[in-house]
Amino acid sequence: MFSTLSSRIAAAITGSRASISRGALLGAGVVAATLGMAACSTSNVLELRPDVDVGSQTAAVPSGGGMQNLVPNDPYLQQAEIRQEAAREMAVEAPAVMASQPAEMSRQVAMVQPPDMSRAIETSQPMETGRSVETSEPVEPQESEPEQSTAPVLAAYPRMNQPQMSAPAPKSSDEVACRRELKSLGVVYRDLPPIHDSASCSVDDPIKVSVLPGNVELKPAATLNCEMALTFAKWTKNELNPAARMRYWSRVKTIHQLSSYSCRRINGSRTMSAHSQGNAIDVGRIELASGRDIDVEKPGLFAFRTRGFLNNVRADGCQYFTTVLGPGYNWDHRNHFHFDLMTRRNGRRACH
Repeated sequence: MFSTLSSRIAAAITGSRASISRGALLGAGVVAATLGMAACSTSNVLELRPDVDVGSQTAAVPSGGGMQNLVPNDPYLQQAEIRQEAAREMAVEAPAVMASQPAEMSRQVAMVQPPDMSRAIETSQPMETGRSVETSEPVEPQESEPEQSTAPVLAAYPRMNQPQMSAPAPKSSDEVACRRELKSLGVVYRDLPPIHDSASCSVDDPIKVSVLPGNVELKPAATLNCEMALTFAKWTKNELNPAARMRYWSRVKTIHQLSSYSCRRINGSRTMSAHSQGNAIDVGRIELASGRDIDVEKPGLFAFRTRGFLNNVRADGCQYFTTVLGPGYNWDHRNHFHFDLMTRRNGRRACH
């Protein structure tokens, strides 16, 4: 009987201990759950203000609460708080210092700032919304890059004045009429600037002739005054081409000239040549469309057709030019015809 009673008492004691243990554990769980809910309440989450805690320029970092409670030793937050405090002190002290110093000294004080403070003011930018903050290592502030200007950049080159372009002098009525007649004959030419090599070598209104009437080429292009070019064009059309057709049954294709404008004297004389005024041309060879070349030189004894052609060229030229010199006149003219419009007393002509 006593043994049965003892076993029941032991069982009752064991059950009470188990109840006490389960009650203690249950109570501890209730307390832990209550603390956890208090720590993660909505009010605590709303108190975390990233725009303040990461160094905003509009509000100072609070000394307690918010993220400071979660990360009490965060270097970034401590630096932000120090910089904000330094900026406030500078804002308070700067007006007094500027008022007590002259203009030059105040400018120097404004320019001299501690490196850390100036960098803190320049680099303390609010973080982007939604960017996560890692608490395992400090976050270094990023320096903002300057805006790229779209305005054109002017290089520091000296300004050069525009060249003064003087308008060409108006041509005389004779020059205008001469050029009009050249065009009517089919002469191809271009105007050149005035030539003034010396007092004795000058052409006021020179032209460069490349094609004569009848599509006869002039090679190389000759620099002449307009009157000489017009006379040479008329002689080519009226005398040279008809003589070639009569003697060789072919038209003239090209006239090869040896000299047009040239600043020189007559050989063995102190007199300036007509070439120095663009008033003369030397013809050395005449090329026909048939492919035949006629060199201007004294023909052979039995070259009857060539002699007749060159005699016609010489004689007919005296009707247009005041000077015609060719083979047989002297050694200097042994291989070309010289044509010019030199003015002489009494209108005398020289045809040799």
